[in-house]
Amino acid sequence: MTTLDQPTKPSPTPRATAGRDRPVRRELGIGNTLSHGFLLLWGLLTVLPLLWMFVSSFKTNGEILADPWGLPGTLHLDNWARAWTGAHIGRYFLNSLVVVTGSVTLTMLMGATAAYVFARYEFRGRQVVYYLFVGGLMFPVFLALVPLFFVVRNAGLFGTWKGLILVYAAYSLPFTVFFLTAFFRTLPTTVAEAAMVDGCGHFRLFFRVMLPMARPGLISVAIFNFLSHWNQFLLPQVLMQGDDSKWMLAQGLFALSVSQGYAGDYARLFAGLSIAVLPVLAVYVAFQRQVQAGLTAGQLK
Repeated sequence: MTTLDQPTKPSPTPRATAGRDRPVRRELGIGNTLSHGFLLLWGLLTVLPLLWMFVSSFKTNGEILADPWGLPGTLHLDNWARAWTGAHIGRYFLNSLVVVTGSVTLTMLMGATAAYVFARYEFRGRQVVYYLFVGGLMFPVFLALVPLFFVVRNAGLFGTWKGLILVYAAYSLPFTVFFLTAFFRTLPTTVAEAAMVDGCGHFRLFFRVMLPMARPGLISVAIFNFLSHWNQFLLPQVLMQGDDSKWMLAQGLFALSVSQGYAGDYARLFAGLSIAVLPVLAVYVAFQRQVQAGLTAGQLK
């Protein structure tokens, strides 16, 4: 019994195969052009004021008033020295560094622990407690300033770094728990199960296995908290009144802007602002890739 041969499809020609393997070229339309133009404009509006402030910190007061957009004739590094010592920016800088380091460390420790429990363990009332944490994102800082002032004063922590560290950590916990809970849920459960089978306890599993795996998310949240705490002005202004030797950098810059604005010493003012901005830029440049990896890792489950 004979069978009819099935018709075979013609094999693609090399030219067709080569055209198929080529990446599709994305054509620039009006939408892409407008979006890129908007991003470029936004970048210029962000970078140019910072660049102008940094350049002005090396000029004299006469050069700033006579030619505000020009370059300095010579680099006047004494402006930075006068801002660091004469305006006590150095002391405020170190105060902020101590407080922010303590608050970020405390926030990350408590936030990572709570987020891991919410993401990996089932217990009664878990969703209620989680939404109580997340509900803190809805309340702005200034809404609780008056009761917060009396609570900190009655606790004997008014005007102290310990009180400010605790307040910073409390206001950063909602965002930290919300972000890290979603991140811990994306981590593979097989690794945790294998570690438990090998005899790893709960605490050891968290600190030795899960935290290293969650490093991109931890770095991203830590940087966001660092920027928030470093730029905080309202809370130190309310809770750190009195002794100016314990002021934060934002308070010192505010006092410097008021005093130097009346004195006309704009060069020292720009130098102080540049000193305050440099750590933020350094942290972002150093951990830029980690921030991007932490923000996109949750999408690659």
